[in-house]
Amino acid sequence: MRARRLSWRFVFEIGSSLREARIRQGVDLATLEQRTKIRSKYLRALEDERFELLPAHTYVKGFLRAYADELGLDGQLYVDEYNSRYVIGEEEAPLHTRRSPSRVPAARRHRRERRETGAVLLALTAIALVTALVIAAWKFGGPDEGRVPGLQPSGAQGQATGATAKRAKTGTARISLWARNGDTGLEVRRGSPTGKVVYTGTLERGQTKRFTGPRLAVRIGRPQSVRVSVNGERGQLTRRWGTYLVTPNGLSRVDPGP
Repeated sequence: MRARRLSWRFVFEIGSSLREARIRQGVDLATLEQRTKIRSKYLRALEDERFELLPAHTYVKGFLRAYADELGLDGQLYVDEYNSRYVIGEEEAPLHTRRSPSRVPAARRHRRERRETGAVLLALTAIALVTALVIAAWKFGGPDEGRVPGLQPSGAQGQATGATAKRAKTGTARISLWARNGDTGLEVRRGSPTGKVVYTGTLERGQTKRFTGPRLAVRIGRPQSVRVSVNGERGQLTRRWGTYLVTPNGLSRVDPGP
C-alpha cells in the first residue's frame, strides 16, 4: 500500500490534563511547589487555566514546561498548545513612563510629537501589511495533501512549522508518545517495519517515550490510548493497531490495519 503524508493538529485541555496527571500520581500542590520551585498559587492557576494571574507569556510557558515535565508529560506539547491558543504575536515590550515635557520648549515638543506619531503610524502600517500577507498565504496556499488512513485530524489542518522544515533538511525525525488512557504495546524499528529493533515493550499509562532518527517504523497496540507528537505536530491515532513510518517530512501509514 502506498504511504501518504499527514499533517494535523490535536487540541486538548491544558489545565485539566495537568490536574488529572497530578491526581493520578497522588501528588499535592505543596509537594510540586518544592520540586519545581514554582509557587503553588501559580500551579493552581495553570490547572484552572487562569493564565492572567501570571506576569507574562514567558512565565506561563516556562511554568507549563516545568510542571508538565515534573509529572512525566511532554512539556513542549503544553507550550505549543498554549502558543497556538493564547499567543497571537510577539509579546509586547513593557511600557515606560515618559518624563513630563513641561520644561521642553513648545516648538521642540511639537516636532518630537510629530516624529513619534509618524513612527507609530509607520509601525502600524508595517504590522498590518505583514498580517495581511500571512493571512493571504494561509488562505490561498497550495492544496493539502491526502490524509493517512487511521489518523484523525483535530481542528484545522496544521501547517508545516519552521522546526519541521529544519528537521527535513537535516534528515532527522522525532516522535513522542504518551499513554494517556491506558497501557499499550509498543515496538520501534529503525528504517522500516523489518529494520533493527530500537525498542519493544509496554508503554504504561502516564508514561512518555521519545525516539529520534532518520526513519522510524512504529507499531502501536492501542493507538486510541496514545497521544503522539511528530516533528512538533500533534494528532490522535484512531485504529485499534497499526504500523506507521516516521520521517522528517511527517507520519504515514504502512499497513492497512483491521
